[in-house]
Amino acid sequence: MTAAETDKACIPDLGPLGIWSYHLDVQPMALAQAAVAELDELGFGALWVPEAVAREPFANAALLLRDTARITVATGVASLHARTALTMNAGWRTLSEAFPGRFLLGLGVSHQAVVDVAHQGRYGTKPYSTMVDYLDTMDASTFVGAAPTVAPMRTLAALGPRMLRLAAERGVGAHTYFVPVEHTAGARETLGGDALLAPAQTVVFETDPRVARDIARQFMKRYLALPNYTNNLRRLGWGDDDLAGEGSDRLVDAIVAWGSLEQIAARVQAHLDAGADHVCVQVQNSNVQRLPAAEWRELASIIPSLRARSAS
Repeated sequence: MTAAETDKACIPDLGPLGIWSYHLDVQPMALAQAAVAELDELGFGALWVPEAVAREPFANAALLLRDTARITVATGVASLHARTALTMNAGWRTLSEAFPGRFLLGLGVSHQAVVDVAHQGRYGTKPYSTMVDYLDTMDASTFVGAAPTVAPMRTLAALGPRMLRLAAERGVGAHTYFVPVEHTAGARETLGGDALLAPAQTVVFETDPRVARDIARQFMKRYLALPNYTNNLRRLGWGDDDLAGEGSDRLVDAIVAWGSLEQIAARVQAHLDAGADHVCVQVQNSNVQRLPAAEWRELASIIPSLRARSAS
């Protein structure tokens, strides 16, 4: 892959709002495809799908892209520990050729606990160097399949300044996760004005503070056990009292937007005002088996009122 293939002309216009969903992975594929077709019709710019211990993201993306016309499918994110650089490159180019301009590869180093257990690999002590080496190998790998007619796009999972800068240099920008609005502002400053910034924002449609925070903490507790996220929050000034257990109320309220549709819309807009190009919203509820289709429809209603940033 040459530098020209990741130049600024390749930055995708995902619109201000997308959906980040793990709920789709636990649904039968036919139901998931129908749900994504509705997301496409509702006007969401992108669907972000995870990689963990559920569906394989490249196969998943292909099946979801097949029955939609406009929406971008992005991996949020594919782990470099799950496949060789050659295989990652082949999957990326295959989908980019089959669905021009509609597949966005989100690539990340994952977490030590996941790599050691799920992938039975070795995480190492230098995730930044691991990513650089992987990108070098990926870009030098051979691919003799049909070439994409539109330059393939990739974004990096990034939190700290070095990985954010790398995301701008070696891809179209950064996908950030488990971050407050203040991180988005700093990330934009680090990335500069000409790179994609797509933070994920978890939301809970619940106006009772106790109930909402209980649901939010069920989501947050797994991430507060991962040093990548807690170290990032410490860089932002969050302390031991905030990070202990399932998080302080103050941290919960900063990470998870809860309340009415208007309150949730205000948080999305806050990310856009802080420098995000696209906010991928993850609806959290008390039952992972329940597809949040009603909440997605509510979220679609705010798309026309969202004000995207002006690129500098």
